[in-house]
Amino acid sequence: MPKLWNETIEAHRHAVREAILETTWALVAERGLMSVTMTQIAEKSGIGRATLYKYFPDVEAILVAQHERHVTSHLEQLAELRDRPGDAGERLEAVVEHYAFICYHRGRHGTEEIAALLHRPEHVAHAQQQLSALFQGLLTEVAETGGLRDDIPPGELARYCLHALGAAGNLSSEAAVRRLAAVTLAGLRPPS
Repeated sequence: MPKLWNETIEAHRHAVREAILETTWALVAERGLMSVTMTQIAEKSGIGRATLYKYFPDVEAILVAQHERHVTSHLEQLAELRDRPGDAGERLEAVVEHYAFICYHRGRHGTEEIAALLHRPEHVAHAQQQLSALFQGLLTEVAETGGLRDDIPPGELARYCLHALGAAGNLSSEAAVRRLAAVTLAGLRPPS
């Protein structure tokens, strides 16, 4: 097959997959997880049911794929902040605040029913490992400049950050999220 034809097929498959993911997320947000059927997704996406089943076996698989895409996007954003040129301490501040806002917005999307489905260990374990490694690597870099407390290893401080910032999901305002990020950063600095 000509290369152009392969690229066209691949672009079409990607567009169909994206339409399925977006449509499913919108339907679940509107009607609830248990009310959405594959038939509804196919109709709303403008594809046949047989085509839908070629891409995904069920609604849960679609939601998991959408969630993985969303998580990957967040990890990429955090990695971009980590990899910016400049002072490691400033990059750490940017990563901490951004992650706090990710947690804050996560607390406002979807229902507990969706969260219970998507945040199972088998769905988030790899992302959690990547997130922990990202924080630990950046904290190690800050430690090398003397800007990090030295009485606790960077790996433990990374876990501290992730747990502390996870509380942003329960906060009531963006100002509260910024305060939480500032308190978390204060806990990372060397004692005076």
